Amino acid sequence: LHVTLNEGAVVSFVSEQLNNLDLALAIAQRGNLPGAEALVMPKFDSLFQQGKYKEAAELAAESPQGTLRTREVVARFQQVPGQPGQTPPLLQYFGTLLTKGKLNDFESVELARLVVSQNKKQLLEGWLGQDQLEPSEALGDIINPVDPEMALKVYVKAKASPKVVQMLAERGEFDKMVKYSQQVSYTPDYLFLLQKLLQSDPQAAVNLATAISAMTPPPVDMNTMTDLFLQRNMIKEATEFLLPMLKPNLPEHASLQTKVLEINLIAFPNVAEAILANGMFTHYDRPRIAQLCEKAGLYMKALQHYTELTDIKRVVVNTHAIEPQSLVEFFGTLSREWALECLKELLTVNMRQNLQLVVQTAKEYTEQLKADAIIELLESFKSYEGLYFYLGSYLAFSEDPEVHFKYIEAAAKTGQIKEVERVTRESTVFDPERTKLFLMEAKLSDARPLINVCDRFDLIPDLTNYLYSNNMMRYIEGYVQKVNPSNTPLVVGSLLDLECTEDFIKNLILSVRSLLPVEPLVAECEKRNRLKLLTNFLEHLVSEGSQDPHVHNALGKIIIDSNNNPEHFLTTNPYYDSEVVGKYCEKRDPTLACVAFKRGQCDMELVDITNRNSLFKVQARYVVERMDQPLWETVLDVENPHRRQLIDQVVSTALPESKNPEQVSVTVKAFMNAELPNELIELLEKIVLQNSAFSGNPNLQNLLILTAIKADKTRVMDYINRLESFDGPAVGDIAVGSELYEEAFIIFKKFDQHVPAVKVLLDNIAGEEGASRALEYANKVEKEEVWSVLGGAQLAKGDVGSAITSFIKANDASEYAAVVDAAKNLDCYEDLVKYLEMSRKKLKESKIDTELLYALAKTNQLSKLEEFISGPHTANIQNAGDKCFEEGLFEAAKILYSSVSAWGGLASTLVRLHQFQQAVEAARRANSSKTWKEVCFACVEEGEFRLAQLCGLNIIVQADELEEISDFYQAKGQFEHLLALMESGLGLERSHMGIFTELGILYAKYKPEKLMEHLKLFATRINIPKLIRVCEEQQHWKELAYLYINYDEYDNAATIMMQHSPTAWEHVLFKDVAVKVANVEIYYKALQHYLDEHPNLINDLLTVLTARVDHSRVVDLMRKMEHLPLVRPYLNAVQNSNTSAVNEAINELCIQEEDAEALRTSIDTYDNFDQIALAYKCESHSLQEFRRIASYIYKQNQRWRQSVDLSKKDNLFKDAMETCAQSKDRELAEELLNFFVKEGKKDCFAACLFTCYDLLRPDVVLEMAWMNGMNDFAMPFMIQCMRDLTNKMDTLMQEKEDRKIEAQSQKETAKEAEAQQNMYAQLLPPALPAAPYMPGQEQYMQQGQMPQQGYMQQGQMPAQMQQPYM
Repeated sequence: LHVTLNEGAVVSFVSEQLNNLDLALAIAQRGNLPGAEALVMPKFDSLFQQGKYKEAAELAAESPQGTLRTREVVARFQQVPGQPGQTPPLLQYFGTLLTKGKLNDFESVELARLVVSQNKKQLLEGWLGQDQLEPSEALGDIINPVDPEMALKVYVKAKASPKVVQMLAERGEFDKMVKYSQQVSYTPDYLFLLQKLLQSDPQAAVNLATAISAMTPPPVDMNTMTDLFLQRNMIKEATEFLLPMLKPNLPEHASLQTKVLEINLIAFPNVAEAILANGMFTHYDRPRIAQLCEKAGLYMKALQHYTELTDIKRVVVNTHAIEPQSLVEFFGTLSREWALECLKELLTVNMRQNLQLVVQTAKEYTEQLKADAIIELLESFKSYEGLYFYLGSYLAFSEDPEVHFKYIEAAAKTGQIKEVERVTRESTVFDPERTKLFLMEAKLSDARPLINVCDRFDLIPDLTNYLYSNNMMRYIEGYVQKVNPSNTPLVVGSLLDLECTEDFIKNLILSVRSLLPVEPLVAECEKRNRLKLLTNFLEHLVSEGSQDPHVHNALGKIIIDSNNNPEHFLTTNPYYDSEVVGKYCEKRDPTLACVAFKRGQCDMELVDITNRNSLFKVQARYVVERMDQPLWETVLDVENPHRRQLIDQVVSTALPESKNPEQVSVTVKAFMNAELPNELIELLEKIVLQNSAFSGNPNLQNLLILTAIKADKTRVMDYINRLESFDGPAVGDIAVGSELYEEAFIIFKKFDQHVPAVKVLLDNIAGEEGASRALEYANKVEKEEVWSVLGGAQLAKGDVGSAITSFIKANDASEYAAVVDAAKNLDCYEDLVKYLEMSRKKLKESKIDTELLYALAKTNQLSKLEEFISGPHTANIQNAGDKCFEEGLFEAAKILYSSVSAWGGLASTLVRLHQFQQAVEAARRANSSKTWKEVCFACVEEGEFRLAQLCGLNIIVQADELEEISDFYQAKGQFEHLLALMESGLGLERSHMGIFTELGILYAKYKPEKLMEHLKLFATRINIPKLIRVCEEQQHWKELAYLYINYDEYDNAATIMMQHSPTAWEHVLFKDVAVKVANVEIYYKALQHYLDEHPNLINDLLTVLTARVDHSRVVDLMRKMEHLPLVRPYLNAVQNSNTSAVNEAINELCIQEEDAEALRTSIDTYDNFDQIALAYKCESHSLQEFRRIASYIYKQNQRWRQSVDLSKKDNLFKDAMETCAQSKDRELAEELLNFFVKEGKKDCFAACLFTCYDLLRPDVVLEMAWMNGMNDFAMPFMIQCMRDLTNKMDTLMQEKEDRKIEAQSQKETAKEAEAQQNMYAQLLPPALPAAPYMPGQEQYMQQGQMPQQGYMQQGQMPAQMQQPYM
């Protein structure tokens, strides 16, 4: 049961039906019920008339629903006069209300006014703290004069945003102001605030403007704020405001940058210069600033801003007002051509004043301007001084000959002789010929520069000629004595050519003495046939003990020419050069030449002169005595036409005369090297066979036999029989090499060399004769080494049986390897067994025992084989078993493998013997992948699949072997058995990723219905990339997409799902994948796919892709496909991003759907769209509401006239008037007013006067009203205008009166100050001087301040900008 009380009827029922007024009033007061107004008021009037103010106040406080808490009641309490000694009735009333609860707004205001008048604001603080007063703007206005802080709190609680913002601005708390405005969504009138602060506190205005500009976006344009400062000529404040704002240096601030520089260049150039020097602006109007800088005298800044050469040339000549270093640095910013033009201009205007600057600039930028251009420029003005100073600094870094020459030339022409001498001495790159000619033409008083050039570049003849011709003999003497004595020969030669006196030349030579190089001096004199000139000089050197060959050569030449006993000099003087002197004697006396050449062992020269003069006996004796092989090779050369004459003299004269064996040996060797065998045999027979002193010489006997072997083989056997001292083994080897086999056999036999002898028979006697003679010789000598050699020869010929017999007789096992190979080739294993048994006794070699095992196996002696294995041996049984296995001797291999537990080989052998069960057991013991594979493959081929699976399980656990076994099974077509094997392998302890992957591949190929289940179970244990390729080949698209997802390849997964949607696509899965793809292009392909196949789900997809797609691109895509309405939910969801394309799309849909309300909401909420285009579209719409929206858009974009015209067409006159009022355009407002007059719309005329009151001129309005009979409608406007005019006049008169009073007060104050000053002046000392006079001092003294430079004080601008204003 639900019961509700009718509160509105309770009081009336009790008072009227029950006729119980007291009960009705009590119920109303207790329950605060309506309907008791008629009961309370009479009682209140009665109490008030009785003077019971306290009771009346209590009644009013407890009146139901505040019936008596009205302004009228408060007024009645205010009218009651207070009684002395009693609390005023008004205070009793408010006190009663405060005890009952909170005051309302007008009660709070009246109480506050009363308390403030009594200066008891602490009471207000208590009541506000207890929330007993209702905050309001009026309450704040009352409190503000006495306590602004409390007033601000009241304004905040009362939400009086304009007052809060104004107070925060006045206090400079702009951060709090902005934060508060954002919190309460209030947009302050910043322009009004700024104007007000400009009048009262300019610095606070600067701070406010800074804070406004820091907002995003700024509510007031920076240009507008700047204009406000400049309208009041506040240049300092404008600069202080703009500098921090323009610090980011943005292109859109170009005009402001220009403005701040303009105002400072005009008023305070030093400030502008500091700004430009700081480099904080780059986008201002540079040509304009350049002109202003030039006018302000800032020539350096003007140069930095001008871009035309004519301007730069005009400014750059003001060097008196530009710092030189800055100007030099400026030249570094110019192009090469412009810089040269400016330098030329400087020299043209004032070369003397600007030369140093030009030179300094040239030094600094030589690489850019090029030295040749600078030199050409200075030469064009004939400024050799400039060239000298410029090139002096550049010379050390240049290797240009032209630069060095120009410097020398400039130094010479400016009289800098020491510098010329230094450069010619140190520089290495100038052109010596050109420099020499210049110095000769200059004819300097000091010849040292020319001496330096000629000495360094070997121009001595020219130097000598110049000095001799100009009679500068002391410079010649100084040059050869101090500068370069080594060039004295060239000086002497030149002086001889110039026919200088011999006395001067001799004295010159003697003055140099030991420092003089003799050889070139002799050459110079000898060339001119003046050698005797040096006789005294040379004898002087010899007397001083000189051992210089050149001195003695020259002296010898003089003695030979004078024929003063030359033989004695040639044989006794040890210092001369034999070759030089010998050459000098050749044409004078060949005999003397031979003496000189022999003394110095000048072989070629002596041979040459003896050949030319037929002195062969001298030559033969010299050659034999010389014992020099190269010399012998030369004279015995076949090309020598005189060889025969020399040989005759050697054989007949020189060698027989010699008693020195070494001379004979060298001569014989020379004949051998010259390949003269016949002559050599004749010589040796004469020496060896004719009982000479050298007959028993072994070397000569060897040489005789060897020469006969080479030249005459018929004499060899005779020499062998006649001679006994020769080297038999060596000669025998040479005889074999010369194919004299019988002679060699005789030599070896004669010297008991049995092995070489039998080798000669075996190797060189052809056919059976050699073999039979060798066998006979072996039986004859009975030497083991002979049998061994014979066996080797028989083995080489393939007679294995005879060879084995010979080796057995020789008891030689050294050739067992060759014997084994030969026996194997001829299958002579029976004989090989005998040989190996003999060899085994001689050598303990593993190979011998191994080959013996193999031979026993080949001869099928298995019992003997087992017996051998059981005994001691060193055989490699494994190797022997492998050989038997390779040869197909499986039974023998089985025995061998079993004996050494070679389970792998045994398993292979058992497979060949088809013993598969035993083979599996052997493979288990071998536990080798290779063995397991071999057995497994054999079992598969034989159909033993159970055994094959046992083997396969041991193979597939090896990842490297898995693919091979899978390929083998597939090649044999055993797919089911392969699948069974892989499935069995999944449960193995050693199962690995390869097994799971390979099984997945097999499922994909042969059982695709099991593939997806396998993937879901073992996705983490599969090699996904490998399986992906297989699924792609087999076209399992759903499984492929699943693999891509598990491999985090979401891009590929999404692509597969879209390309093969019939089998691979699932909506929920696709959404999960889409949000993870990396390639954004897939998003748009997905949208296209959904449009084509699943358009009903596209908004669901867009919901998950909202944060990832480009909304503009989505809109373009949908617009091209003409599906914008389809994605309307998506567009609504993303419109809060305020994207232009989305806003335009929604606006377009609103127009299509004729939803004007939604369109206006969209326009008001989101402003990022082409508003003018939308206005054009709505302007022609058939519905008036859309045309009104077009007008609204025009108004928002300040296209006032279009908005007004459109409103007039639709008779929306209220909109038109509001637009005009907002535009602040007087002309537009008057046009609208004229329109109403023409149309006769008097009510609209009156309304327009009210709405556009601030814009309309009274005279125009009055004229229109009078001309069109609308005076009555214009009268309210005119009355208001007269009222405003009267107020302004009153204000002006009051201000005038105030100024008059203030001026009078200032005069009186000045008189008092002057009287006070005169009173204290009597106490001052009489001798103090008066203070210096300053213009305008009286004015500042009266105002109590002194003038300052600039317009600001320290600390009022950023630190970097303070100094220019000080």
